[in-house]
Amino acid sequence: MPLPHAVNIVEVGPRDGLQNEPGNIDTNVKLELIGRLVDAGLRQVEATAFVSPRWVPQMADHTQVMAGLPNRPGVRFPVLTPNLKGFENAVAAGAREVAVFAAASEAFSRKNINCSIAESLERFEPVLAQAQEQGILVRGYLSCTLGCPYEGDIAPEAVARVARRLYDMGCCQISLGDTVGTGTPLKAQRMVETVAEQVPLADLAAHFHDTYGQALANLFAVLKLGISTVDCSVGGLGGCPYARGASGNVATEEVVYMLHGMGVETGVDLRALVDTAHWIHRQLDRPMQSRVARAMGE
Repeated sequence: MPLPHAVNIVEVGPRDGLQNEPGNIDTNVKLELIGRLVDAGLRQVEATAFVSPRWVPQMADHTQVMAGLPNRPGVRFPVLTPNLKGFENAVAAGAREVAVFAAASEAFSRKNINCSIAESLERFEPVLAQAQEQGILVRGYLSCTLGCPYEGDIAPEAVARVARRLYDMGCCQISLGDTVGTGTPLKAQRMVETVAEQVPLADLAAHFHDTYGQALANLFAVLKLGISTVDCSVGGLGGCPYARGASGNVATEEVVYMLHGMGVETGVDLRALVDTAHWIHRQLDRPMQSRVARAMGE
């Protein structure tokens, strides 16, 4: 199959990229990051998470972030909501699109959200029901689709079963996450092909981490199958706290550079995106991980 003419980028940096950063990041920094990303052409920016500050203190300012979001036509700001209480708080704060989070690995589900896969799905049922009543889109994140730090390899059929459940419950899109970044291109293709037997390919997204330097190769492999939505994080920010050595999401600018080089449209200004990557790394006082950002300079 030829590459898609255009790819939709879901920028997860302000939430997935920042949630495990040490110290308190000022709300104004988060809002400026979101504004810069929107100015660079991103049209779907995951803004924050309505989770307990006890578990994710970096997201404690979720209501303030929602109140300060730029009002831009055509720009979507999904937020993570792990349960009904989080969903209700997100909607009260103005969210019109949310995401829920499940795992393809039983061990990871218990370590990450303290319940089995089946229990996590039961937790989401009232969220999906209320979302449908209120016309709110729900995206389903599915982690450990190409490997688990506790169970090792995950069978594609196991991924497909959970993806189908999320889809049948009402998730508009299933984002397939290589949470520990251990996937390789043929494994990624086999996983997507198996899931696509249960969920339409048009409703799948790729969310690959770059721990072993395979993320771009894996993305190219699944783009060739017809995947046309990719999750990534500016500057490669983020990482899984449960995965040893997990270096984080694939950098948005590296994905955009690859796509533009293949003639695939993204609507993103690469120069503005790279400038944003350098800016947020200065704010966090972190060395730049993104090779494209380092090569292009400030």
